[in-house]
Amino acid sequence: MNSPFVKLYKSKISTAIILLMLLLFTGVIGFKMLSDFSWVDAFYMTVITITTVGYGEVQPLDHDAKIFTIFLILTSVIIVGYALKIITEYIISKNVISELKHKKMQKKIDALSNHIVICGYGRNGKQAAKKLLTHNRSFVVVESNKDVIEKYQNENTHFVFGNANDDEVLVAAGIKRAECLISALPNDSDNVFVVLSARQMNQHMRIISRASHETTYSKLKFAGANNVILPDNIGGDHMASLVVVPDLLEFIDNLSIIGNKSINIEEVAVEKLYDTSNVKTIQDLDLRKKTGCNVIGYKDETGHYTINPEANQKLVPNSKVIVLGRPEQIQNLNSTYNIDIK
Repeated sequence: MNSPFVKLYKSKISTAIILLMLLLFTGVIGFKMLSDFSWVDAFYMTVITITTVGYGEVQPLDHDAKIFTIFLILTSVIIVGYALKIITEYIISKNVISELKHKKMQKKIDALSNHIVICGYGRNGKQAAKKLLTHNRSFVVVESNKDVIEKYQNENTHFVFGNANDDEVLVAAGIKRAECLISALPNDSDNVFVVLSARQMNQHMRIISRASHETTYSKLKFAGANNVILPDNIGGDHMASLVVVPDLLEFIDNLSIIGNKSINIEEVAVEKLYDTSNVKTIQDLDLRKKTGCNVIGYKDETGHYTINPEANQKLVPNSKVIVLGRPEQIQNLNSTYNIDIK
């Protein structure tokens, strides 16, 4: 979206162009009528007069034609000078505005921490950004196409222009302070290089990468990716599952993990749910009675998942429980334990 400052200059440029066209039209008609020039000669005399290049006249001018030429020269000096001034200021102001926008955006990025860096804003990158926005997560997109940045940049979507393979670009995106990196570039070799570079710059963050070919999977894991996603495989498996177990897949598809009002599944740190001196197991939480939600999963401090854990599952610090419920039950859970939905 153009700023009012840029719109003002565009309006002035339009005015300058109209004045130039009017000046050219006046000169041609004047020379045609006063000196009986041909249309080509009249146009030629007008151009050399306006531009003050100093070429010779087509034919000697009479008294009236000389007065008209003096008027045309003086007027053209003013109008052409005005047009050059406006165009020059517009070019300079556009560069200045672009630089100011870049500095403003970089300042916002520099203030971020524990954010997500998305490399590439194609189909997968856009989908990842859309999901992160619904969870109110901060992220920075690294994109090498300026047209894409101009089209999609806004207050909630921060862009860094450049090649994700460049370490300086990743640093500008805050890779050293990031919690996670999503490499969604279309080329597998580029994803491998980005993952390798990112892992060297940040040993602790989580790295997720897309891959087009199964042969790239092991390379990305070796480079340092925690998770490798093959979109084509996932899409094919999902479509086949809709044939084999359609009702089950339809039920799962109706489960929502996004949005403040439609969420069905929530992941909660155990520290938010209990006082360690009173609660030891999932049964002690008694979430079903308090909120209506059911515990369907448990993630221990090492990252190991247990599906449908037993009621006597011991709870330890830095672990999480995954709960399932209707939207109103999830909202009750969040309000009861003051949990912010990300």
